[in-house]
Amino acid sequence: MAEHDTRDDQDTADERRADANEASQAVSRDPEDASRALNEVQELLRRHNLVLDLAQRQRHGESDERHELVESLVERQHLNELRERLDRLHPADVAYILEALPVDDRLVVWDLVKSERDGEILLEVSDSVRESLIRSMDREELLEAVETLDADEIAELAPGLPTDVVEEVRQGLTQEEREQLRASLSYPEDSVGGLMDFDAITVQHDYTLEMVLRELRRLQELPDHTDQVFVVDDRGELLGGLPLDRLLVNQPEVLVTDVMRRDLLTLQPMDDAGEAAQAFERYDLMSAPVVDPRNRVIGRVTVDEVIDVIREEGESEMLAKAGLREEEDLFSSVWASARNRWLWLAVNLCTAFFASRVIGAFEGTIERVVALATLMPIVAGIAGNSGNQTMTLIIRSLALGQINASNAKRLLLKELAIAGLNGLVWGGVAGIIAYLLYQDSPQGLLLGFTMTLAIVLNLAVGALIALAVPLTLVRFDRDPAIGSSVLLTFSTDSMGFLIFLGLATLLFR
Repeated sequence: MAEHDTRDDQDTADERRADANEASQAVSRDPEDASRALNEVQELLRRHNLVLDLAQRQRHGESDERHELVESLVERQHLNELRERLDRLHPADVAYILEALPVDDRLVVWDLVKSERDGEILLEVSDSVRESLIRSMDREELLEAVETLDADEIAELAPGLPTDVVEEVRQGLTQEEREQLRASLSYPEDSVGGLMDFDAITVQHDYTLEMVLRELRRLQELPDHTDQVFVVDDRGELLGGLPLDRLLVNQPEVLVTDVMRRDLLTLQPMDDAGEAAQAFERYDLMSAPVVDPRNRVIGRVTVDEVIDVIREEGESEMLAKAGLREEEDLFSSVWASARNRWLWLAVNLCTAFFASRVIGAFEGTIERVVALATLMPIVAGIAGNSGNQTMTLIIRSLALGQINASNAKRLLLKELAIAGLNGLVWGGVAGIIAYLLYQDSPQGLLLGFTMTLAIVLNLAVGALIALAVPLTLVRFDRDPAIGSSVLLTFSTDSMGFLIFLGLATLLFR
């Protein structure tokens, strides 16, 4: 039997990580504890800052020595309470708290975290918050934090670390760990190779189950999320997987090859991480082997990494639809946050001027029928909402790979039919309301008809844009979520005004 990352010369590496693992196992994992802890930490920080402020105000008239003693005692009391509270939290919960605090308070809390937990917490926080924490750490602190991590975890942090720190950490690794770090850094961030860890346990196909159990007992512990071991032949090529439940329920003398699973999903290092995540979701997997071109196991991907991919893709999609270029630290500087929002605000400004020019072209019609000005936003708004519903479904389906060239036309016809039906129903309701509001006007009935027809046509435009924009972006290898909602809003606003006022110009002569 062989295990990647299990070898005789790794005692030093195991000792280096022992304190971090022990600390991680001893903390709370209550999902509600993080919210409660955030409130407690904020209250302790408030009291700490308040007392320090009062001490500063009372400094006048007291000796410097007495004042410094009082201030030190007060500071120590509150910080000790904070430190004890943080020690009881899971690294992910500490990360949650750090992301919710302003920068000054965040750094106070970060300084109170035990140094052996720094690496785990850096892995959990968002990229933008991680940058602020790393900037606050000196070289020795960074080295101490990173040295507690495995090779694949070091690779995850490496892009944000100083080059000399990464190099010094690399020199402290064993030869096999260096190779693993080099391999991890060579793969793109959004690839399976960038996700995989090297804790893949392999067994020979001609082992008995008793031999497998005996070998497993020699390990200090099983790697996290181990639901199966991978079966290889004499040349090391992957043959299948042996789930742990089959290992436990079958007789010890049974051969591995007789009970292993042969229908095993395998991944390549350069496979897209998003597609791998979809496979995990589709087949309800806990782990999957990563193989090289010769079908030899080089690592594995586990469900915890896949969940992170799904979460990050979801967040990225939401940010893109909102017109944000990248993830933003909630408490980053005003300048940095403003620049992050400029691109699509500029696009919005241009599209808004275009829409205003459309309205300006029909000033004469609006002067004759003033009610048109009050009804225009309804035509644009309802089409925008309907289009956003369609676009959300389309982007989700594209992400899942459910839309292709063969079904896109049929999907377009369906969405146009839905838009037509909704337009008749809700356009009719809007038309009736418009008629009732302006029935005393000679154009009341005609105004209601114009309203209904404009909504039907604009909903069709919204459906067309909601389908065409994501499909076009995908065709040019662009994220279908980027700016889609901005382009949709521009289209439904401009076309809504053009259709409504154009119809009014034709009908109100």
